[in-house]
Amino acid sequence: MTTTTILLIILSLVVAGGLSFYHYLYKAKNKSKVSLFLAFLRFASIFSILLLLINPIITKNTLEIVKTPLAVVVDNSNSITFLNANEKALEMYKKITSNTAIQDKFDLQTYQFDREFEPSSTFNFKGTQTNLEAIAKNLKSINRNVIFPTVIITDGNQTSGNDYVYSFDASNKVFPIIVGDTTKLFDLKINQLNVNKYAFYKNKFPVEVFLQYSGTKSVSADFSISQGNSVLSKQSISFSPSKKTATINLLLPANKVGSQVFKASISSKEKEKNTFNNNKNFAVEVIDQKTNVAIISAINHPDIAALKHAIETNAQRKVTIVKPNEIKSLQDYTVLILYQPTGEFKSAFEGAKLAGVNTFIITGNNTDFNFLNEQQNSLSFRLSGQKEDYLAGFNSQFNLFAIDNIGFENFPPLQNPFGNVTVTGNVSVLLSSKIRNIETNSPLLVFTENQGKRSAFLLGENSWKWRLKSHIDNQSFEKFDIFIDKIIQFLASNNAKKPLVVEHESFYNSGEAIEITAQYFNKNYEFDEKARLTIAVSNIKTKQTKNYDLLKANNSYKVNLDGLTAGSYNFSVKELNSKTTYSSHFEILDFDIEKQFVNPDVEKLSQLALQTQGKAYFPDQTDALIKSLLENEEYKSIQKNNVTKTPLIDWVWLLVLISILLATEWFVRKYNGLL
Repeated sequence: MTTTTILLIILSLVVAGGLSFYHYLYKAKNKSKVSLFLAFLRFASIFSILLLLINPIITKNTLEIVKTPLAVVVDNSNSITFLNANEKALEMYKKITSNTAIQDKFDLQTYQFDREFEPSSTFNFKGTQTNLEAIAKNLKSINRNVIFPTVIITDGNQTSGNDYVYSFDASNKVFPIIVGDTTKLFDLKINQLNVNKYAFYKNKFPVEVFLQYSGTKSVSADFSISQGNSVLSKQSISFSPSKKTATINLLLPANKVGSQVFKASISSKEKEKNTFNNNKNFAVEVIDQKTNVAIISAINHPDIAALKHAIETNAQRKVTIVKPNEIKSLQDYTVLILYQPTGEFKSAFEGAKLAGVNTFIITGNNTDFNFLNEQQNSLSFRLSGQKEDYLAGFNSQFNLFAIDNIGFENFPPLQNPFGNVTVTGNVSVLLSSKIRNIETNSPLLVFTENQGKRSAFLLGENSWKWRLKSHIDNQSFEKFDIFIDKIIQFLASNNAKKPLVVEHESFYNSGEAIEITAQYFNKNYEFDEKARLTIAVSNIKTKQTKNYDLLKANNSYKVNLDGLTAGSYNFSVKELNSKTTYSSHFEILDFDIEKQFVNPDVEKLSQLALQTQGKAYFPDQTDALIKSLLENEEYKSIQKNNVTKTPLIDWVWLLVLISILLATEWFVRKYNGLL
C-alpha cells in the first residue's frame, strides 16, 4: 500500500472514532454497556464505509524465471516400428527429457505426431500417416513470438501434408534426430500409380506407373498387372546405378462392369528386405454406358445411315430404325431421334413426354413445322416453302459439355426451308446458321434442358455430307463420330434433381480418411438443416454392419468412417423423417503407406536442419546434441518481475458487514427505546 492510502486509513479511524464518540458518549450522563456497544457498532459501520471508499490495494512483486521452450517431438507412425527404430527412438527421448541440465535450462514440451499433432509423453508407434508439416503449424501457434529450438525424432518419411522443409520458421532452429538404418539396401518399389477412377465398359483405360530402384548393381525386374489369377500385362524392366527410375504407360481392357480391383507387382531374383512396396492394389469403376437409341423416320434419307454408323462406333450404343406408326415401347429407349417429324409423329411425341425420354429433333424439307410448333415450346418456326442452304458457325462459349471445333465452318451447308427461327425457351446454341457467310442470328444446333428433360435440335438435313467431309479432311470418321457421340451422351444423361445427394469415393486406401458427405433438400430444393441422416455400413464378406449418424457441417452432413478394415462394403444413407434412402458401395484397398520405405529420408531432414540453421544428428550423436543445446547462448532464461495488485478487503463482504452493523445498531436502539 502507498503512504497516502495508509494516511487515509488512519484518518478514517479518527473520523469513525470521533463520530461514534460524539453520538453516543459525548453528552451521555450514564455510559452504560448499551451505549458503549452502540458506539462500537457506529464506529465499525462508519469505518467500513470509509474503507470501502478508499479501497486499499496491496501490491506484491514476485520474481519469475522464464525458461526457453524446448520442443521434443517424436514420430509416432508405424514406419518407425517397421524400420526397427521404435526402441531407439524411446531411448533417445528419455535421454533428452531426463537430463537434469536440460530440465534446468529449458521449459520441456513433449509432443507426438502422426497424422495429427498432440502433447504426449507416451508413444505406441501405430500411426497410419506421417505429417511433419503439422509440427511447424502447431509449434508456431503454441510458442508465438518466442525463439526456441525443436528436436524431432523421426525417419523423415512424410506421407501426408505439404513439403515440411520450408514449413518451419527459419528463426527457430530444428535439430532432427534421424532414426532407422541408413545403409542403402537393394529395393524395388512402385513409387506411384496413376489411373482414372472410372472407365467405360468394353473400352480401354490408361495406367501410368512410376517404378523406383535402390541398389548398387544392374538388375532386371519383372513388372506385371493382374486381376485375380489372370495376368493382364507383363514386361521386363532393367535398372542400374545410373538408371534408378522407370515409367510405364499401358492400356487395360474394361471387360467387366462394376468395381474392378487390379494388382501391380514388381519382382526380381534378388532378395529384398522390404517387399511391401513391391505390390500396389488399385481399382477402377467400370460403367456400363449401354444406350438404346431409336431413329424414328417416315422417309428414307442418307442422314439416317450416317447417324446410325456414327452412333454405333461406340460399342455401348445400339440404334434401331423404326417408322412412326411401328414404334411400341418407348421405355426401351434412352434417346429418340425424331427425323423430320410430321403429323404421323404425334404418338411418338406424346409417348416421349410420358416416358420421360430425351429427344433429338432433326428438321429438313419434309418437316411439318406447324406440327412441330405445337409439340414443343423451345423454338418457334415461321418458315416458307423455299429451300435454303445454311452454313455453320461454331460458338466457342458453349459450356453444356466439352466439345471441340472439328471444322464446322468448312462443312457443306445443311438444307432447310427459308424463314425465321425464334428462340422462345432456355436454350444453349452450339452452332449458329449463316447464309453465304452472312449471319442470320438463328440457331443451327441447339440444346435445351428443362426440369431434368433434355432435347437437341439440328435444323437442316444432309448431315451425312458433314461426316463425309470430316473423313476427307482427317482420313477418318473419328472426329465426327465423337461429335455425335457427345450429343447422344448428353441426351442419355439424367439430370433430374434428387432430394438426397451423397458424395463418396468408390475406393479408399487403408489408413486414408474415409469421409462421406450428404445433402438433403426439401420439396423447394432448399438445403434442409433439420434433416436426420444415418448411415449403415456393411462388410460384404463378414456381413458385419455398423451404424453412424451424419453430423451437420456448413451446408452438408458428414460422417467419418476411419478404422474400417480392408474389404468391400455396401452402405445406405437414410433420412429418418422422409425415409428417403441412397445406397451404394465402396472398397477399401489393402495398402499401408507407412511400409513403403526401407531407409530414413536423410537428405530432406538434413535440408530442414540447414534451412533453419540447425543440425541433423544420428542416434549415437545424442550426447553431442545435448551438449550443443546446453552451450548455446541464444537460449537464456529471462527474469521477469510480476506485479500483482489485490484489494485488501473484498467489497462484497464489506457491504454485507456494513449492512449487519447498521441493522444491529437499529434493533438495539429500538429495543432500548432510543428511537
